[in-house]
Amino acid sequence: MSELISAVEAVDVRFPTSRDLDGSDAMNPEPDYSAAYVTIRTSVGNEGYGLAFTVGRGNEVEVAAVRALAPLIVGLPVEEVLADLGGFSRRLTGDSQLRWLGPEKGAIHMAAAAIVNAVWDLYGRRSDKPVWRLLAELSPEQLVDLVDFRYLQDALTRDEALDILRRAEPGRAQRTADLLKHGYPAYTTTPGWLGYDDEKLVRLSKEAVADGFGQIKLKVGADREADERRMRLAREAVGPDIRIAVDANQAWGVQQAIDWMASLAPYDPYWIEEPTSPDDILGHAAIRRAVAPIKVATGEHTHNQVMFKQLLQAGALDVLQLDASRTAGVTENVAILLLAAKFGVPVCPHAGGVGLCEMVQHLAMFDYVAVSGTTENRVIEYVDHLHEHFTAPVSIRDGHYLAPAAPGISAQLHPQSLADHRYPDGPVWSGESDG
Repeated sequence: MSELISAVEAVDVRFPTSRDLDGSDAMNPEPDYSAAYVTIRTSVGNEGYGLAFTVGRGNEVEVAAVRALAPLIVGLPVEEVLADLGGFSRRLTGDSQLRWLGPEKGAIHMAAAAIVNAVWDLYGRRSDKPVWRLLAELSPEQLVDLVDFRYLQDALTRDEALDILRRAEPGRAQRTADLLKHGYPAYTTTPGWLGYDDEKLVRLSKEAVADGFGQIKLKVGADREADERRMRLAREAVGPDIRIAVDANQAWGVQQAIDWMASLAPYDPYWIEEPTSPDDILGHAAIRRAVAPIKVATGEHTHNQVMFKQLLQAGALDVLQLDASRTAGVTENVAILLLAAKFGVPVCPHAGGVGLCEMVQHLAMFDYVAVSGTTENRVIEYVDHLHEHFTAPVSIRDGHYLAPAAPGISAQLHPQSLADHRYPDGPVWSGESDG
């Protein structure tokens, strides 16, 4: 009897990060980092884990979206799913009725990401490989079979994608060895949360440099005078050779972004992230032209591969920031990495959150080994929060992510962490714990 997907479970998990203003920015002043946490179970006892990240209120909507998708896949043979992960992803994102809630955007698309990532986790566990290595060992033909080219062909054809992957193929072994030895470059947002006072900003900025990070990031966008002061303090703390990126989290209109960045330009910001609405492709292009040589970075709220295609076609970004659970998980992110390679734009993934560092490292490492073949001007975001809750947490050394060795996508929570932080009945939320 064949192995079947027997259950898809979703749990509302929330961490009270608002208590210390961890994660605070111009648009999310008091976030509680949260996740719709997914467990896929099979008829022979195998499991896979994934999640969709949110910031508190509304996480119950994300859990409900996962549960709405579950009937589409319960009962499917596991071998058939793993043999056609591109088709499996399209099964989730293309349902004729649930698609109406997107299409391919918002809570339902993120729910698909949580499930898709859990299936890749299951695949990695069954293969006894971390997902970055699993992906990097697939043939170019297997990788392009993951991609839905329907809406991409005016920018990236199947043959072009194959050419990109085939050009990278001869160096895979050497890059894998380099990755295992040195890790992947990281930058840290830990010093820069908007709710931190000046003393904490300066202290954490200096600690980041001492820990080997060559780039930090500050949240901006609430108060221009305060942003100028914080940028000055950070630049004094880290010196002229450390990159300082800034992130407005969509706070500004187009002209406001241009004017605000002119005020910060004397402190040499490396990029401005999400300067305006994530949907405003032409606005990003206008800002990019106006603020150069400061770079424009975006992607954590970019809904799908079609929007990334348009951002690239419009020359609207210098740095592409894909996210592990905003688009439809690993499978759609393969397409996005191929688009970035076609347009020659570096990928610096968005992370932080709950489990985003853990999951997205696999995508960046796969990109290095099998797609772009480079880490030049590429860094993965790192935030030093909540990693202790995961069974295979990220490991950072000298400002680099060390390549994960554990099978899967690194998204599994410790059972006790899951029990403690269930919302609203876990002891952290019910008042039974001070955790």
